Amino acid sequence: MPTLKKRILFTLAATIVAAGCGTLGGFLLASAITVRVTEIRLDQYASRIVADWEASSAELRTALAAMSASQYRVCSADEIGYFRALIFESDFLKDAGRMRDGRIECSAALGKVANPRAQPYPDFTQQDGTEIYKSLGPYRNSDLTTIALKQGDYYVVFTPLTRMHPEPAPMHYAETAIDAPTQRPGPLLGEPSLAGSSILTKEGIVRQGESLFATQCSIRFFNCVTAYASIPEELQANRDKFTGCIVLCGLLGGFGGLVLSFLYRRNKSIEQQLRRSIRRGELCVVYQPIVHLASGRIAGAEALARWTDEEGIPVGPDVFVKVAEAQGFVGEITELVVRHALKEFAETLRSLPDFRVSVNVTAADLSDPKFLPMLDQALKRAAVPARSVAIEITESSTARRETAIETILRLRQRGHSVHIDDFGTGYSSLAYLHELSVDAIKIDKAFTQAIGTGAVIVDILPQILAMAQTLNLAVIVEGVETELQADYLAATGLPILAQGWLFGHPVPACEFHCLLGKDGKKEPVVAGVARVTAERLLHTA
Repeated sequence: MPTLKKRILFTLAATIVAAGCGTLGGFLLASAITVRVTEIRLDQYASRIVADWEASSAELRTALAAMSASQYRVCSADEIGYFRALIFESDFLKDAGRMRDGRIECSAALGKVANPRAQPYPDFTQQDGTEIYKSLGPYRNSDLTTIALKQGDYYVVFTPLTRMHPEPAPMHYAETAIDAPTQRPGPLLGEPSLAGSSILTKEGIVRQGESLFATQCSIRFFNCVTAYASIPEELQANRDKFTGCIVLCGLLGGFGGLVLSFLYRRNKSIEQQLRRSIRRGELCVVYQPIVHLASGRIAGAEALARWTDEEGIPVGPDVFVKVAEAQGFVGEITELVVRHALKEFAETLRSLPDFRVSVNVTAADLSDPKFLPMLDQALKRAAVPARSVAIEITESSTARRETAIETILRLRQRGHSVHIDDFGTGYSSLAYLHELSVDAIKIDKAFTQAIGTGAVIVDILPQILAMAQTLNLAVIVEGVETELQADYLAATGLPILAQGWLFGHPVPACEFHCLLGKDGKKEPVVAGVARVTAERLLHTA
């Protein structure tokens, strides 16, 4: 009995000691992994922003060079038209114009300025004389950051925040520029940082106290980007995985704990969860109404994939679709959406010839040889004509020029309508849009949200509508959330289709069919938009 008791006590003591060592090792290991992963993410984050800046800066300088070669009379209608043409052909430009003696004389958006006002001095000057303004007077807006570059008598303006995709908290970034005459660094964009200039202007990864900093500098232009995060905040944000690693190491100890921790983390990755959810059919599809703006009647629906991970947290399509595309299985999501849409709307599509279901496809789908046969077979099984399914292609997908043109042609030959989604985000110039030969453009919600705000971006919207009318393209406007926005669009008098929360949130198919049934029996509430516009115009008259 004493021997058995000693064995039990020894085993218990050894288990406790091993568990303690494993717990300590797990704590140290989890801390080191978190720090290393954070360093990698910060470095990648800074690199992405620098790449964005180099791309936009190169185009801005090309535009400035083209402007300086202008042979038109100063601020004449021809010169202003020339500036506007540059904006249409640009991925990043928001305005372009002429500024002399510190006064803006004319621009594509402002036209010819009657009483030019003196502008503040530039925030930074580069070695080649290029001047940088963080916010010129006419473009100063609390909701939108604008940067202006000036060479000689010409300047261009762009809005960097429209193309930024910041990491979720607790990650932050600060962008620093160096003034050539004084050699002094100063903040350009991002959030204030307590780091000194030696960190903000020198490439590398640095740990200072409880913070990590990763700096990347442009080798061609004027800025350095520093991504930074607080280590305690990162540990807190990953507390579940952090605690899990400690527990596993405490139970299994040493090397076994390390192996199991690795497998646990791998098993819980977004990619693996998403693959399992697709195999189990756990992704769902919801549908958002697309309406005729003039009447408020439902014209179609956009099919949207939705996913909740294994921890019950909803994951946005902008995240999981990119993961699937990067890992080469986005076609499975597209097939799932097509299958759901045709199953849930087959009868409606057969009975309502003018009703359309829109399905989003990616650049990977366009180049996938299995995509078109899959679509054909799905339509055949559902006995639904191709004209009933519209294909939405993001503007970024059309960057693969030859593939996009060929696939769009084959889709249209089959009878599908092809729409350019998120139009205005920077890829399709006027000539390229004509070459793509699509049926409609879907104007990005950034333009809609600018209505009524006084932002410069809203001045481009009428020009896009005019361009669509010239090319005989249908227009769908995304993100219509207020009657003010609907009134503005209705007042154009164009046959616009609209989509947004004002007309309905994305809902399951059964709820959408209820909306569609009510739409056919009585005048929907959203039909009042056209009347409101007419009444306001009458009262104004």
